[in-house]
Amino acid sequence: MSTERLTLVRRELGAESLSRTTSSSSSSGGKSKSKECTFNAEDGYVRMFLRGRPVTMHIPDQQRESYSLDQKGALPDRKLKLQWVYGYRGRDCRSNLYLLPTGEIVYFNASVVVLYNTEEQQQRHYLGHNDDVKCLSVHPDMVTIATGQVAGNSNGKLLAPHVRVWDSVSLNTLHVIGMGVFDRAVTCVAFSKSNGGTFLCAVDDANDHMLSVWNWQKEKQLADVKCSNDSVLAAVFHPMDANLIVTCGKSHINFWTVEGNTLSKRQGVFEKHEKPKYVLCVAFAENGDAITGDSSGNIYVWAKGGSRISQVVSGAHEGGIFSVCVLKDGTMVSGGGKDRKVVLWDHAYRKKADMEVGEPLGPVRALAEGKPGELFVGTTKNAIIRAAFPDTLTPIVQGHTDELWGLDVHPTMEQFVTCSQDKQVHLWDANSHQPLWSKTIEDPGRSAGFHPSGAVVAVGTMTGRWLVLDTDTQDLVSMHTDGNEIISNVKYSPDGNFLAVASHDNFVYIYAVTEDGRKYSRAGKCTGHSSFVTHLDWSADSQHLVTNSGDYEILFWEASSGKHVTSMDTVRNQEWATSTCTLSFNTFGVWPEGADGTDINAVCRSHDGSLLASADDFGKVHLFSFPCSQSRAPSHECCGHSSHVTNVAFLHDDSHLISTGGKDTSILQWGV
Repeated sequence: MSTERLTLVRRELGAESLSRTTSSSSSSGGKSKSKECTFNAEDGYVRMFLRGRPVTMHIPDQQRESYSLDQKGALPDRKLKLQWVYGYRGRDCRSNLYLLPTGEIVYFNASVVVLYNTEEQQQRHYLGHNDDVKCLSVHPDMVTIATGQVAGNSNGKLLAPHVRVWDSVSLNTLHVIGMGVFDRAVTCVAFSKSNGGTFLCAVDDANDHMLSVWNWQKEKQLADVKCSNDSVLAAVFHPMDANLIVTCGKSHINFWTVEGNTLSKRQGVFEKHEKPKYVLCVAFAENGDAITGDSSGNIYVWAKGGSRISQVVSGAHEGGIFSVCVLKDGTMVSGGGKDRKVVLWDHAYRKKADMEVGEPLGPVRALAEGKPGELFVGTTKNAIIRAAFPDTLTPIVQGHTDELWGLDVHPTMEQFVTCSQDKQVHLWDANSHQPLWSKTIEDPGRSAGFHPSGAVVAVGTMTGRWLVLDTDTQDLVSMHTDGNEIISNVKYSPDGNFLAVASHDNFVYIYAVTEDGRKYSRAGKCTGHSSFVTHLDWSADSQHLVTNSGDYEILFWEASSGKHVTSMDTVRNQEWATSTCTLSFNTFGVWPEGADGTDINAVCRSHDGSLLASADDFGKVHLFSFPCSQSRAPSHECCGHSSHVTNVAFLHDDSHLISTGGKDTSILQWGV
């Protein structure tokens, strides 16, 4: 649940709920807060309680006779297996892209470390982390990998930040380091290079940014020291001296010597040279010189072992230099932020060639040498590009860069659409894992829905505006504004004759749709919710709608007029075309004990009607059997996202499930 929604919900639920912001407290002894479900056989309804509020769900007639609260739900016979991770975390992480001898590039997104073989179009995934991965280092043996993560929380339990050392062939975890030692997050990690890679250094995100050195095989800390009050952006061992570590960051570069259990510091001296606001990256020349790139666009060479500048390439880039990478032949490439350039330098630091990454793919964040003549470029817009001089730039990984909620699947093809607050709409091919097209819109995106013909797709935004795009040409077909709040849902009726537009202004706007999704005229407005509309489903016959809202109401509507339907006999036996409402008789089993009503962000029924997937606030995707009408039904739990999971959808043939992440902005594709 996004923070804005949370504050809305809390505001609307008043002070009684503010005193209990954690869901766990609701099970405290003797309080009636976590009331059990009740079943009223006579009137045919089940009542559950969220934050002490009753939610009444009516049971279809054919299930009334046999229904009992005591039946245990069954686990689904199928499981989810992570098949593909879309995107890369370049937005706010660095030095996190490397080529392994297996031909795989290794990088991370959300809590998953991805090993992607670009030739064979295969991904493998290391899933040992339980929250955002922030840093990565490859051992000199080119097999062992260390990754560091942030402090997380899972269902209210705090998870300590730590480093995991693992084998990139078997994907087995070898060592877990620093549990209870690091504060907030591990932001830098590196193996030593010259002593067989016995040491590992790490920097955490404490106020003092502690630098620590470990014997990772023994999981033993050798030394630690306060590194800097300011942010530390890189920490690496000298390639020829396992007792020398270089760190850099805001207005500093430090050279540390490990002596027994102490670390002594020499500060880099800029003397007459321009002192940058940030030293952004550091690498080493073949002869042992340190090479830095900084926020002023200068490259400085620091003579081996010394803390003085021996050579300057001033104005190497316009704006910051986020990455420098020394190639196997001793030449060097540097990557620019503001100028988005990748520049090749010879042994004497003379410019040999440059190429520019296009604006949509963004500033250069990380550089890695590929096979001879080839580079991999990670960008701050979460893309990875395969590059070769003079001007070959081919994107091989793309993703969103801001909170992501909008998702829908194509009605007949293995395609899906996503839209995010980064104002990007992507139509993805689920087989090639590449966008078929990407379109920039004027407002942050929030919701998406395909017309049943697949010819057009509607996109709802954060501003009350919604638009319709042609699926083939990505052209704008239609644009409308309803209210000025978030459009949480845009959903066409199964017959394609209506579009329901649900808003955070508490209304659902219904449009009549003609000309195969090209013409729209307002047919009605559903008025009756006292809180923002969160989910909606159409009946299979396109005659009715059901909606959920932020204060846990379930309301039914007549599609043609927008009239509120109050007689349960009209809708009790209605067959619903989709099951995306988190509050309904067929889905309420997804709610965990003591849930606070914002814990489940989305549910989706498989097209064959046998499975129900849910997206929760704890980074988990759950798979249940459908219908899911026993309280606290059993499920298979799947990890990969790191923050709240915002949406889930089964592809049209149920072969895969797609899930989207909020803060982690990632898209995960699961085999079913």
